[in-house]
Amino acid sequence: NYCLGTIFPAPNFNPIMDAQLLGGALQGISCEKDVLIDVLTQRCNSQRLMIAEAYRDMYGRDLMTDLKENLSHHFKEVMVGLMYPPASYDAHELWHALKGVNTEEKCLIDILASRSNMEIFQMKEAYLTQYNSDLQQDIDSETSGHFRDTLMNLAQGTRMEGYADPSTAAQDAMILWEACQQKTGEHKNMLQMILCNRSYQQLWMVFQEFQSISGQDLVDAINDCYDGYFQELLVAIVLCVRDKPSYFAYRLHNAIHDFGFHNKTVIRILIARSEIDLMTIRQRYKERYGKSLFHDIKHFASGHYESALLAICAGDVEDY
Repeated sequence: NYCLGTIFPAPNFNPIMDAQLLGGALQGISCEKDVLIDVLTQRCNSQRLMIAEAYRDMYGRDLMTDLKENLSHHFKEVMVGLMYPPASYDAHELWHALKGVNTEEKCLIDILASRSNMEIFQMKEAYLTQYNSDLQQDIDSETSGHFRDTLMNLAQGTRMEGYADPSTAAQDAMILWEACQQKTGEHKNMLQMILCNRSYQQLWMVFQEFQSISGQDLVDAINDCYDGYFQELLVAIVLCVRDKPSYFAYRLHNAIHDFGFHNKTVIRILIARSEIDLMTIRQRYKERYGKSLFHDIKHFASGHYESALLAICAGDVEDY
């Protein structure tokens, strides 16, 4: 399950020179947005943080604040988003999803269904530091029902890792199958406990067993039996266990085509996955939907916003 990002550490990296370039671009009469894109999308996150440090030493100002003040709309969201360390970016997205005017359930699902124990631990710490608030308490107060229970379970970050026991896989599969027949509160609870707490290795076996017991794919079974955000979250967990890049390709396609280019989702996934598996996501996208991610972004976005997204997508022209 080898995955590849699109953004790597820049060779011959010189944070002082980059800070000067950014300072010049931000202080001109008109902001030189192309320079911002060229520098910030072509450096990895840890390099950007070093640039921000050099920038502060040089100008006595905060780079993120200067980006916020000089830019606007979605382009601003992209450039500012690139400046957060990964855990802080997740925390930032979760905070806005929980505390905005409306709870953004899809954002909660995207992040909590896909992150590892370590990523969840770090995002909770960042959340507490940035917002002086407890992520689990906020999930508890802003969501409800079995959807909330499942999110709370994921937010504990206590999934088993690496451990698999073939003898209990069939047992777990039976419980999942019963939960799809009976649908009582107790069954829903057992269903989410298995999906949130078993290791990925264990769940691969459970899913195969489920298929042979029921003659049905687990995703189809969940879609048939359940509805609402609870169903969406369970399906997201199953898809992430199977193949995270495929899950994100599906979410991007969905955000671009079914929601008339849902900017927040596109920006969040591109930034969050840029150093993890975005190149692999691009491959899955092309295989599954026939058109490249690059083509679809080009079709829907425009201006510097488009250029920034395409730069994060990276890659060679012939892929498009």
